[in-house]
Amino acid sequence: MVDLRQLEALRAVHAEGSVTAAARRLGWGQPTVDYHLKNLERLVGSPVLIRSPRGSRLTPVGMLLLERAQEILTLSERAIRDARELTSMGRVRLRFGTFPTAAAKILPSVVSRVNDLGIEVDAVLEEGPSLVERINRGALDAALIYTVPGYELPFRPHVATVEVHRDPLMLALPTGHPLASRASVDVAALLSLWNERWLFAAAADDPMDTIVIDAFAAEGHTLDVAIRTDDFQVMLGMIAARMVVGLVPALATGGAHPGIVLRPIDDPSFVRSILVATTAEGASRRPSTAVRQLVAAIRDGFSALAAGAGAE
Repeated sequence: MVDLRQLEALRAVHAEGSVTAAARRLGWGQPTVDYHLKNLERLVGSPVLIRSPRGSRLTPVGMLLLERAQEILTLSERAIRDARELTSMGRVRLRFGTFPTAAAKILPSVVSRVNDLGIEVDAVLEEGPSLVERINRGALDAALIYTVPGYELPFRPHVATVEVHRDPLMLALPTGHPLASRASVDVAALLSLWNERWLFAAAADDPMDTIVIDAFAAEGHTLDVAIRTDDFQVMLGMIAARMVVGLVPALATGGAHPGIVLRPIDDPSFVRSILVATTAEGASRRPSTAVRQLVAAIRDGFSALAAGAGAE
């Protein structure tokens, strides 16, 4: 197994151009640097240095190792720094915003995990526009927000985002609808629903609705939005009653829904991109250690959710 000191020696020789200078840079003796480099060469079965009276340079194998070494050493240094910060920070309280369907699925596991690290979570449940507004003005440390491909949320420059999950959008139809017999729905079939009555989110600029509106507008159609609600149970009830059709994110479709069929859409753009938005801290422009632990817990929560769905 590779020893981090072997990678440190390799990086130092590349930076300094000789084993002697690398030893000075690291504060080691020259025999120590030689020892680690020779062990590295034995491990890979090939020379990593070309030595000459004018100094040392890396072989092609050494350069390949250096590329990976930079990543490994950066990650190890960051891990130690984060662990030290976590040890020294004591109990921390984070203000966290999320939309309701995500909260129902992963919030309990996220809170439990970060609680064990000394991080307390004050959670607020809001829809997208309110979450964007809150984190833009610094009222939240992190927020779980969704968007769709090609739709940029109006974050201020100090807010950073990372995608943690992709949530497919399903076409929700009443039982007996002409498209209900299909295993999936392509875009052409979806666009045939231009004269149906649709159910959309309460907010007029919800990204999940925007992708539908834009798809139909490109074909010259304006949809009849009959009902607006953010309550998915109300939405499913209206669809079962044959009052409307609509899109439902896969995250909200757990369990049986009598009177309704859910069909995937054969187009990768019909998906919610779920993001964690965080505020940068200090000159480093990085979120705090506590916030990064929260993001890791959220990512793991969605991974566990996807693994559980795949096992069903």
